[in-house]
Amino acid sequence: MAQIRSTTVVGVSRDGKTTIAADGQVTLGEATVLKHGARKVRRLAGGKVICGFAGSVADAQALLERLEAKLEAHGGSLRRAAVEFAKDWRTDKVLRNLNAMILAADRDGLLFLSGDGNVIEPDDGVAGIGSGGPYAVAAARALTAHTGMDVESIAREALKIAAELCVFTNDQVLVESI
Repeated sequence: MAQIRSTTVVGVSRDGKTTIAADGQVTLGEATVLKHGARKVRRLAGGKVICGFAGSVADAQALLERLEAKLEAHGGSLRRAAVEFAKDWRTDKVLRNLNAMILAADRDGLLFLSGDGNVIEPDDGVAGIGSGGPYAVAAARALTAHTGMDVESIAREALKIAAELCVFTNDQVLVESI
């Protein structure tokens, strides 16, 4: 069976604002684009948390539902919810087999979440996941360090640069900010 590849998601946080942006491409195998405008960024907790995901869509949706339940259980605190969610993701027999990564943000910052129990806040306020994630992170770090651009502009430009380098990334960008 051909491998489905997709997604570049980048998060940028600075000056009290955080943006998560994702491209829209979903690719089958090495050469077939199945979709150009997939939606890979969602709002949770009544709009107080934004999340971008990479990996299997069905798996990511299941994980985002679990994260939202943890947010409700912990009064909307992303950090507490993320730690409890990561524990479940790592230890639950079903959840640990789900194939996805998540960037999540609230007013307090940006977190990277993964099935191996990681809950990581980037030192520089920039994180990326997915096929073109490393390209987008490199571009976003350079733009953050050397320009006065706002976080939305940085995220959009970083994804544009990633799309020029990664065949699994396109320039149809969805941006959510908090």
